[in-house]
Amino acid sequence: MLAGRRYRLELTDDQAELCETFGNICRSMWNTALEQRREYRRRGAWMGYVPQAAELAEAKREFSWLADAPSHVLQQTLRDLDRVCRERGTFKVRWRSRWRWSPSFRFPAGNLITVERIGRKWGRVKLPKLGWVRFRWSRPLGGEVRSATVTRRGRHWLVSFPHGAEAPRGSRGRNPRP
Repeated sequence: MLAGRRYRLELTDDQAELCETFGNICRSMWNTALEQRREYRRRGAWMGYVPQAAELAEAKREFSWLADAPSHVLQQTLRDLDRVCRERGTFKVRWRSRWRWSPSFRFPAGNLITVERIGRKWGRVKLPKLGWVRFRWSRPLGGEVRSATVTRRGRHWLVSFPHGAEAPRGSRGRNPRP
């Protein structure tokens, strides 16, 4: 079972602009890949993650704006879309509207993410292409960082660090009382 903690980021103006760009690119990637999957389903075929990831490399050479976002963030967007399409069906997955969807993206490689505590109330995290970003350290991380998800809620940017955690005793089908 995965658990996680969410913290408020303190971004510079340049970092906030990059986050907005990454979120918009991921949204565009989601919508384009979803439309491609729907076209394949209309023809009676199936399009999965592997062919779309191969086309992503080609698309990054053709469209320079795709290269602004880290590759593993775009690949993670395709993986998320693949999982949702398999669970719900291609035509039941929703578009990510610019106005109704909060920008978010995930850095899946925990080995590329460095988290440090810099004071009693502040920490910093090193994220690919963003560099060091300060965040409000409101509680302990709770385990090893496996990935980082950056999300905008209202006017604030947040980072969450999912990590492996033990399931509560009662959730394993055992009675917690002796």
